[in-house]
Amino acid sequence: MRALLIFLVLALGTVSAAKAQDDPLSEVIQSQIDAFLADDFATAFTFASPMIQGMFGTSENFGMMVRRGYPMVHRPGRIAYLDQRVEEGASYQTVEIIDQSGRAHYLEYEMVQTPSGWQINGVRFVAPPSVGA
Repeated sequence: MRALLIFLVLALGTVSAAKAQDDPLSEVIQSQIDAFLADDFATAFTFASPMIQGMFGTSENFGMMVRRGYPMVHRPGRIAYLDQRVEEGASYQTVEIIDQSGRAHYLEYEMVQTPSGWQINGVRFVAPPSVGA
């Protein structure tokens, strides 16, 4: 039974990573998270929209905000890309992040199309998705 559970967890992680490679929104989010994992805040900052870059001014300020306000994004344990939706000119990607202690966090990334491609225009915490119908 334990082996089956471990297999399912690994399989889900593989499916989530594959989805990130096939979807431009998830790919941008994953690229930013990869930069956070490397403590490369300069690169992570390039995935933020011009509005976000203007709010924080520097990659150092941006990195400080992420470390303090979104530690589960800075050092995630596991990531799953869930639903996407489009509303009023923006696209939204819901992401489940399991932190290092095993706690689930649900975040909604607002994504905007810019001349540089898709960029992250904001992140907010959301309620967990409903289970069942």
